[in-house]
Amino acid sequence: MPKFAANLTMLFNEVPFLERFALAREAGFDAVEFLFPYAFPAAEIRRRLDAYRLALVLHNLPAGDWDGGERGIACLPDRRAEFRAGVAQAIEYARALGVPQLNCLAGKAPPGVDASVLRATLVDNLKFAAAELGKAGLKLLVEPINRHDIPGFYLNGSAQTLAVLDALGAANAYLQYDIYHMQRMEGELAATMQRHLARIAHIQLADNPGRNEPGTGEINYPFLFAWLDRIGYGGWIGCEYKPATTTAAGLGWRRRMTA
Repeated sequence: MPKFAANLTMLFNEVPFLERFALAREAGFDAVEFLFPYAFPAAEIRRRLDAYRLALVLHNLPAGDWDGGERGIACLPDRRAEFRAGVAQAIEYARALGVPQLNCLAGKAPPGVDASVLRATLVDNLKFAAAELGKAGLKLLVEPINRHDIPGFYLNGSAQTLAVLDALGAANAYLQYDIYHMQRMEGELAATMQRHLARIAHIQLADNPGRNEPGTGEINYPFLFAWLDRIGYGGWIGCEYKPATTTAAGLGWRRRMTA
């Protein structure tokens, strides 16, 4: 049976962030994830995790000026010091919140910078992050994102991301596989997840088109959930989708598709 984590950045967004933990528990989730905790004291988040008996399964490293349109800084040659400071901040939060893994967003490729420089910067930054996270007993995840939603994002496919992880050579570095993003970029969802199962530490979902809940688009989620059970995926599946109406109204897919 798949294990689903509510993505609190996107779900229950009808209410302020710190109120979403209670709603996730009321909806039957045992775990949550979100993009960033840094706007709140770790103790405030920890109190809610404990009060509602929720595991936190994932959050991201700091990713630059998110509200200003940045989507990560790991590939940016002029932001190395900021990236390393962000790794330290993320580890501090991870220790306080009990999260076992942190995701790194590579960022958008800046114009005019040679591709080899971007790749070398990314690999060097990821080596640093993997080493620091390893000292703390944490996994480092790296996520490819489709270029339609985020034009210019440096990592767009599973093979490209795995090649970066090969160059990294860190035992605690894994692929974060987002079904929605990879449907838009490459398809072959079931075969790709099976082929790289040992290198996938976390999966996220949304349907396509629209990035709404499963059952609203073209992806055969009942098949994929059964497939992931069949091939032995034991990790969490983060529900990182935009509710088509309200979060509560769209949650029936879990019962229908996993019965």
